[in-house]
Amino acid sequence: MKLNELRDNDGARKGRMRVGRGIGSGKGKTAGRGQKGAKARSGVSINGFEGGQMPLHMRLPKRGFNNIFRKDYSEVNLGFVQKAIDAGKLDASATVDQAALRAAGISRGGKNGVRLLAKGELTTKVTFAVAGASKSAIEAVEKVGGSVEILAKAKPAAE
Repeated sequence: MKLNELRDNDGARKGRMRVGRGIGSGKGKTAGRGQKGAKARSGVSINGFEGGQMPLHMRLPKRGFNNIFRKDYSEVNLGFVQKAIDAGKLDASATVDQAALRAAGISRGGKNGVRLLAKGELTTKVTFAVAGASKSAIEAVEKVGGSVEILAKAKPAAE
């Protein structure tokens, strides 16, 4: 027996029922939906509808708060940066910014830029240009002779 000769047993895979294809098919005319009513109509059977009773998702109490002004940073730890430099994915002599981190596969997302965190150990002198960094991350970078430049987004001038 060869791989290209492998087959399912007869009847192992049942074909999909095609509804609304004439009375001879057994699922013609109303296509198994019965007569009239909300469930017979297309796109009207509302998920979560409980016959006029207040639905469960509306009966349960709501908790918390979503801040619509929250900043979205991609968080990068120094340990990962060092790993990428050791693997040759990052050039330590050039300025490391969001584009460089993304190209190296370290940073993903982060609409408002990259924030540097101090987890892990940095042993190479690196110059960073990032949107934010923790105090301990800045100290760790400066300890090995590198520098961190915090990029400020231009704010509209107050009139």
